[in-house]
Amino acid sequence: MQEVTVEWWGLVASLTMVFITVGISLFLRLRLERDLMIATGRSIGQLVIAGWALTLILKDETPIIWAWLWVAAMIPFAAISASKREQRLPGLVWTTASGYLLGLGISLSVLFALQILPLESRVLVPIAGMIVGNSLRVVVVAATRLVDAIRDSQLEIEAMLSLGFTRYKAVKRIVSETLKLSLIPQIETTRTVGIIFLPGILTGLILAGVDPLEAALMQAVILFLILGSAAITGLIVVLFGAQKFLTTDHRLEPPKL
Repeated sequence: MQEVTVEWWGLVASLTMVFITVGISLFLRLRLERDLMIATGRSIGQLVIAGWALTLILKDETPIIWAWLWVAAMIPFAAISASKREQRLPGLVWTTASGYLLGLGISLSVLFALQILPLESRVLVPIAGMIVGNSLRVVVVAATRLVDAIRDSQLEIEAMLSLGFTRYKAVKRIVSETLKLSLIPQIETTRTVGIIFLPGILTGLILAGVDPLEAALMQAVILFLILGSAAITGLIVVLFGAQKFLTTDHRLEPPKL
């Protein structure tokens, strides 16, 4: 079987699709050209640095503690990234970090304590990265939707508080709907995997020459871990995030525009 590799010229050639996207943005005046170029440049730089660092961490003689430190660093970086994308929600850094600690902690415990996969650096780092990365999308959607929903439902919340409802009950509907909407994309991904698209782990393992059935089972395990971790993280973000707009004397302080 021929080894599948990508040379630097292949990376340059793939930028053709980025330029096409920029062209579409210019033609339709979407004003996304700057964001596209910055995102493309950052992704190349970050991936090259990550590839170099992982080459060192994943060596057989490198202690696994370095892999755990990498995973630990993912949490604050992801939490800060979420807070930058939705700055209207106070304390998002801490609620996101708390959600990651719980969700990722449970996922990795299930994975390694039950010996589903071996506890090795080459397993720990990429799987933790996929769990955190996919949960980040849920966090951003949940935070944005939560702020908008509280602002739009201001009169309803204030009416419920004036009638004697607790702070939790006054925003219970909003919390439930926000979490539901933020999880729908991940649920749809889980629902359509293997039929409509082949996700990263499955594709990567097949390209590496792994038996497709074994690759499919691996992908299923990762998908379920991602879904559970995203649900836990999203729940903590919306549950505690909603309380940031409610005072101890049962008053609503709506989000600022």
